[in-house]
Amino acid sequence: MQNPVSAPDDTALEATIAGVLQKEAAAIAGFGARPAGCAHAVREIAAAPGPLIVAGIGKSGHVAGKLASTFRSLGRMAMYLHPSEASHGDLSLVQRGSPVLVVSHSGETSELSDLLVFCRQNQVDIISITASATSTLARASRVAICYGAIEEACPNGLAPTTSTTLALAIGDALAVGVSVVMGALPEDFRRYHPGGRLGARLLTVADLMRSGDALPLVAPLARMSDVVVEMSAKSLGLAILADENRVLGVITDGDLRRNADRLWEVAPLQIASPNPVQIAPDALAADAALLMTARGVSVCLVMADDALLGVLHMHDCLRAGVGA
Repeated sequence: MQNPVSAPDDTALEATIAGVLQKEAAAIAGFGARPAGCAHAVREIAAAPGPLIVAGIGKSGHVAGKLASTFRSLGRMAMYLHPSEASHGDLSLVQRGSPVLVVSHSGETSELSDLLVFCRQNQVDIISITASATSTLARASRVAICYGAIEEACPNGLAPTTSTTLALAIGDALAVGVSVVMGALPEDFRRYHPGGRLGARLLTVADLMRSGDALPLVAPLARMSDVVVEMSAKSLGLAILADENRVLGVITDGDLRRNADRLWEVAPLQIASPNPVQIAPDALAADAALLMTARGVSVCLVMADDALLGVLHMHDCLRAGVGA
């Protein structure tokens, strides 16, 4: 039951909030100065052939679930295992070659006992994030990451606050370390995040470009009427004068307007721009959008080894959430 005390003013509340943040930050900084055991844990997780199992209960369970998700995001197969559910049939998920990462501040949580015994009997490696090196969990672990005594940030020093924040930070560090060992690349991250703005920022030019029959191609010796028809049909605001895949120049809507008084008297090559804006297919679409904005154009050619591969339009970038 809560004590009937008067509500603190904003100054007192801000002091409390600042104290929590500073205490938790200090715990992370303190462990970060000497992250004992983390490098060993990273190499064990990265080298294991099976998926990583992440377990914890209570507040540590929430941390464990988030860490499993983070590992998956960074390319390492992982799943969360609730220790109580493990005792009722889910232990079949635990197999040799799949290390078990256990998060527990005390390292003495009774719900973990069945999981620890099963791992020992079946020679499954345990990696733990816990406080004490003398805890049951630490002693059962192949790699024990022990952060020592810490002070919880809640007023009574009891509710998991600093401990869960520190465990989460350590787990994030392990996940990033594993991704580095595995050589994860931005395109790997995009593969696991195809939706949302984060995925959109990692789209490449090749993902969005138009190619094949969608390209407004015109032969070098075509008539201006052919150029206008092709531009209207493909609706990209330009026509590409090309000899097979070799680009000789481009004609834009602006070029047509600037030469309106003599449009039917000139050959396409006479008004074409010989040096159109170009970009490589493996460039990020976000970088292409910045390039087009800086050059004041809405379309750029996608080229590789002087060969035309496609066309990227700013509207395609915007529709994909890039450059918006």
